[in-house]
Amino acid sequence: MTGMDNLGGALKGLGSFARVLSIGVVLTLAGCVVPSDGPLTQEVISAGADGRAYEIPKTKIVFDVVDIDQRVANNVTAFGQPSLARTFGFGGGSGTPVIGIGDKLQVTIFEAGPDGLFSTADHKSTTIPVVVQPDGHGQIPYVGSVRFAGMTLDAARATIVDALKAKAVEPDVIVSMAENASRTVSVLGDVRNASVVPLGLSAQHLTEVLALAGGPAKPPYDTYVTLKRNGRSGTVLLQSLVDNPKEDVIIKPDDQLFVTYDPQTFSALGQTQVSGKIPFKAASLSLVEAAALAGGGNLATADPKGYFVFRYEYEDVYRSVVGDDRFRDLIARGMSADREGRYPIVYRLNLAETQSYIVAQTFPVRNKDVIYLARHFATDFAKFLNLVSGSSSVAYNVKRISQ
Repeated sequence: MTGMDNLGGALKGLGSFARVLSIGVVLTLAGCVVPSDGPLTQEVISAGADGRAYEIPKTKIVFDVVDIDQRVANNVTAFGQPSLARTFGFGGGSGTPVIGIGDKLQVTIFEAGPDGLFSTADHKSTTIPVVVQPDGHGQIPYVGSVRFAGMTLDAARATIVDALKAKAVEPDVIVSMAENASRTVSVLGDVRNASVVPLGLSAQHLTEVLALAGGPAKPPYDTYVTLKRNGRSGTVLLQSLVDNPKEDVIIKPDDQLFVTYDPQTFSALGQTQVSGKIPFKAASLSLVEAAALAGGGNLATADPKGYFVFRYEYEDVYRSVVGDDRFRDLIARGMSADREGRYPIVYRLNLAETQSYIVAQTFPVRNKDVIYLARHFATDFAKFLNLVSGSSSVAYNVKRISQ
């Protein structure tokens, strides 16, 4: 009897344990954090500068959350791309070309008589090669040292003619550029013939200089051009020079051009059908087109009010979108730029509104954007119920075994 009593007590204790376990599991699940795939729509909005009800810690990234409407889409389109013309000015050429150090000249001297200093019975002229030395001078027989550096070809001709009038027979002179070593541009990177390109006597555009270097090795919509001049630099997509001739600036001596192949991509995350890095494969991409490349949203879990674009924007774009006062306020709160001078921002598209599908056609997606489709808040509740249901079934089975 003692053994039976002990067995009954054990089973009774096990039943009590099962009841406690079932209650404990439910309470634990009610208080736990349900596994999720990124923040909810309201959590993204609350993370913005206006959504912080507390003082922002220095370790937090300060950014604004902006709803996309037609005004925002238009401003992002108008100001969104970096501009060489705004950085350097379009330029009206590099001024009148002059002779520089290292240039190779051909100086041809004519005389009227057959027995002059530079003429014979067979030849009425003599051609003299001249290399401009580091001190800017070059030597001409019977003239001596002539300072060519800083002179135009016409000025050099007049100087030599004047020096020969008392020595030669009715002299005349032609000065031509045999090799231009002082007015050059370095073209490096993903071009077919990286080289130092000499500039001609007339103004030359950036695309013309690239052509002299063999042109870009990759498609223009995946190729970037960086122009460096006098300590400043600017980078643009090569396709933008094709689409907007005003960006095809005049190149000046000593400019440097770096051509880089960097395929345009965006990252799709969250409740999109396709996740990961997705290539543009085009010169430009609208938000609607990007959404289509990502396969649209998961109808069972996506929140149509939470379609977000995370990016860093240039200051002039940011100011045009939020206004100067708002921008200064964000700076005061601690918003800071990345190494390229861009500031963090999040754009939100509410796909529950019909007009959003029209606006999204004019909102441009940029290279390296992160597009995030939030999950619906009901998804977490459904997960919770599934977990509770599964745990309750386990507790019920344990109870039956103990009885």
